[in-house]
Amino acid sequence: MDLDYSDEDREFRARARDWLSRNIPTEPRPADGPGASQFDRDWQRKLHDHGWAGVAWPKEYGGLGLSGLQQVIWYEELARAHAPHHINTTYVALMHAGPTLIARGTEAQKAEHLAKILRGDSLWCQGFSEPGAGSDLAALTTRGEVDGDWIVVNGAKMWTTDAKYADYQELLIRTDPGSERHKGLTWVICDMRTPGIEIHPIRTMTNDEHVNTVFYDNVRIPRANVVGEIGGGWSTALSTLAFERGLGFIADQLELFERVQRAIEVAQRVKLENGQLAISDSEVARRLASLKAETMAIRAMTLADISETDLTGVPGPKGSLTKLMVTGVHKALMQLVAEVLGWEFLEFDGDRGRHPWTYDYLWSWVFTISGGTSEIQREITADRLLNLPRGR
Repeated sequence: MDLDYSDEDREFRARARDWLSRNIPTEPRPADGPGASQFDRDWQRKLHDHGWAGVAWPKEYGGLGLSGLQQVIWYEELARAHAPHHINTTYVALMHAGPTLIARGTEAQKAEHLAKILRGDSLWCQGFSEPGAGSDLAALTTRGEVDGDWIVVNGAKMWTTDAKYADYQELLIRTDPGSERHKGLTWVICDMRTPGIEIHPIRTMTNDEHVNTVFYDNVRIPRANVVGEIGGGWSTALSTLAFERGLGFIADQLELFERVQRAIEVAQRVKLENGQLAISDSEVARRLASLKAETMAIRAMTLADISETDLTGVPGPKGSLTKLMVTGVHKALMQLVAEVLGWEFLEFDGDRGRHPWTYDYLWSWVFTISGGTSEIQREITADRLLNLPRGR
């Protein structure tokens, strides 16, 4: 990848910055509920109607087909403008369900779903984790019995983000009852309006109900909704997870730099108990400098990940290493901000119902689990990048 900005790249940045400055929503996004999902649909429709939808998608499927560097520019400008990005109810559809269909789906499946995703007409959720198979995805037990042209699903999925508002689900099930681990799994498109689906919300420490438990009682899914092959779901799921841990976290990776800049501004205005500005404390300054350096390293890793995806068409395992570093830096940054702000950190904000830094702090713990736990990312890094022997 050529890391020098071309005239075309500079023109693209200026055009993106200008459009965002004139079009970002003036009202804050609701924190939860149907208002939040409608906000996300409306924003995605505006992006689509103005020619900004699907920056990483190929042009033949309605996307912009941008180069890796231009994708980075787009997400940098989103962060700079404090505009909504895909860590919302459109995230699963845009960042891994859609790309999975592009890579593995049939032409009929692409025709049915891709345009609706780009317009914001359909929201998706992910049905992977289970009560007894979260990080250990290969241990899942939700059953899918093949019955002619149908697959009948029974079981439960856990921690299903925004299931209440999703139209479809990327669902991983076990269709071979005698299979174990990675064999005998199938990836299917599940219409969330199908009879037999019951959704139970879970209220979390962020005081919202983004995540849910989903129960399946003889849910009949057309066999035509299988993505890949029956019994070949693990391979399809690896593609989904690669997109999730690779391209799916670009926005959050690049937004970290903006958060560090905001933290520096906090340290420049807040006084510690001894009366000196936080930024004048050598340890605070050292930790901020270290975090800023690490976010610059993450940007370089992001560029490398995107460059690899440009060449291969599918993100590689290096995305796990990047996600692991993003998670660690995010937690360290939130811990430092909490220490600097002190009691102010616990003050309530009238617009969001909580101090905005407090919300980010709570989410720093969520990031250690979502998209695969940090322990799983370490295993992937050791196995697929470092070729270390597996532990017994």
